[in-house]
Amino acid sequence: MAVSVDSKVKVLCKNPEAAAIISQYSPGFTTDPQMKMVYGLTLRKLASFPQAKDLADHLDEIDEKLKALGE
Repeated sequence: MAVSVDSKVKVLCKNPEAAAIISQYSPGFTTDPQMKMVYGLTLRKLASFPQAKDLADHLDEIDEKLKALGE
């Protein structure tokens, strides 16, 4: 299944390769219990929150890496 920053956080958390990529920019992506509260959001939407500045700063790079997983 192809993933991108437009995928839901829940999908990304359950994909070990995708989660590893995102965790490089957001430590605790898969281990922080509060992440379950945003499972219904896309990663792009999550990155729009001020608390996710590290994700927002690298969103294009993360998207490239996630899309490369589906190739």
